[in-house]
Amino acid sequence: MKEKMIPAFRKAEGGLFTAVEKADVGSAYQEMEKQGVALMGWADPFMPDASMPKHVEQALIDAIRHPSAPHYTAPIGSSQLKAKIAEKLKTKNHLLVDPERNILITPGSDSGLYFAILPFIEDGDEVLIPSPSYPNNTLNIEIMGGRVVPVPLHPETGYQLEAELLEQNVSEKTKMIVLTHPNNPTTTVYNRQSLEILRDFVLRHDLILVCDQAFEDFCYENEMITPAAMNGMFERTVTVFSFSKGMGLSGLRVGYLVCGDEIMDSLYANAVSVLGATNTACQKALIAALEDPSFMQEFERAFDVRRHAAEKILNSIPNVHADLPQSGFLCWVDVSRLGDSSQIVQYLVKHAQVAVNDGKNYGPGGEGHLRIVLGVYRDDAKVIAALERIKAALIQWQEENHV
Repeated sequence: MKEKMIPAFRKAEGGLFTAVEKADVGSAYQEMEKQGVALMGWADPFMPDASMPKHVEQALIDAIRHPSAPHYTAPIGSSQLKAKIAEKLKTKNHLLVDPERNILITPGSDSGLYFAILPFIEDGDEVLIPSPSYPNNTLNIEIMGGRVVPVPLHPETGYQLEAELLEQNVSEKTKMIVLTHPNNPTTTVYNRQSLEILRDFVLRHDLILVCDQAFEDFCYENEMITPAAMNGMFERTVTVFSFSKGMGLSGLRVGYLVCGDEIMDSLYANAVSVLGATNTACQKALIAALEDPSFMQEFERAFDVRRHAAEKILNSIPNVHADLPQSGFLCWVDVSRLGDSSQIVQYLVKHAQVAVNDGKNYGPGGEGHLRIVLGVYRDDAKVIAALERIKAALIQWQEENHV
C-alpha cells in the first residue's frame, strides 16, 4: 500500500522538534532553570517569584469560587472589564471609546496580535515591520502567507523612524505596518516626530497600522504617545494591549484590542471561532487590578533601579555598549565587536549561569546584540549580581578570543 503523504502546509520555524529560540519559550530554555541558570530572556515580570498584589489575588480567589467561574463570558469579553478599560484608555491613552463597540478582550496579547492582523493579510500582501522587532511580528505575517518587508532602525538615530526608509520600502502590495511601541527589544519610545512621520505615511499610502503597546506602562525617557489617538488614525489602527508587562500578571493571560467600528465589526464576528472566550475568573481579577493599580509604582521603581545599574555595569565592559533603556524592563546590548552573538549567548549560559536572548531572533539589525530581561526576580540584588556575572564572562570571552 502506498504511504500517504501529509499535504503541504505553512510551517513556522521552531516547533516541537527544533531548537530555534523564540524569545522566551521552549522546553530546552526552561530546562536551564533546573540547572540554576538565571533566565534573563524571559519577559515575565519577577519570574519565578511571587508578585501578584493581595487585592488581585483575593479577587481571583473570589472569582474562582463564584458560580460563574466554570462558564464562558461573551467571546468579546466581560462588559465590566471593558468598562474599566475604557476609563484607563481615556486617562492614559487619550482615547475616547465605547466599551461595547471598540474593545475586545483576548486571551493574552500574543493571540490578540495575531487576531489583529488576521483579517487583513492574504497571500502576497506586504507588511512593513520596523526592525529590530518582536519576533512574532514577523512570524504572524509569514504564517498568514504575507511577505515581511523590514524597515531598518538605526542606533545612530536612536532607533527612531525615518521617513526616507519607509518610502523606500513601500510598494503597491503594501497593506500594513506592524509597530511595537515601545519597541521590543530596543526599548525605544517613539517620539512625536517619529509618530507624525508614521501617521502621514499611513494616511498617504492608505495603510493599516497594528500597534503593539505591551510595554507602554513604564516609559522613562520620552512621552508615551498612542498612535491611535493622533488625528486621522483611530479608524485605521488596531492597538494591542497587555496586562502582562506593566501589571506583572503574565500568567492570567488577558489582553485586549482597541479599534474603530468598521474593523471591530469583523473582529467581533470571528471572535467566537478564533479566540473563544478569555478566562472568566482572570477577567474579574483584572477588574480589581484596574480599580487599584497602585502596586505598579513599586514595579516602576524596581525597573528604574535596574536599568541604571545595567547601563553602568554593561558599559564598563570593554568593547560592549548599552544605551540606557527607555522603557519597560529590557536592555539591548551591542556585543558586535566581540564576535558572533549566538556563540556569546551559549558562552554566557556556561560561564555566567545566565540565559539571555540572541539579537538575531529580532530580525535585521539584531545580529551582534543581546536582549537582557532586567525584570526577573523580586530582589534587585539578584539581577545586579547576574549582570556582574555577565560582565566577568564577557571579559573572560575577550581574553580567550584575543578581542
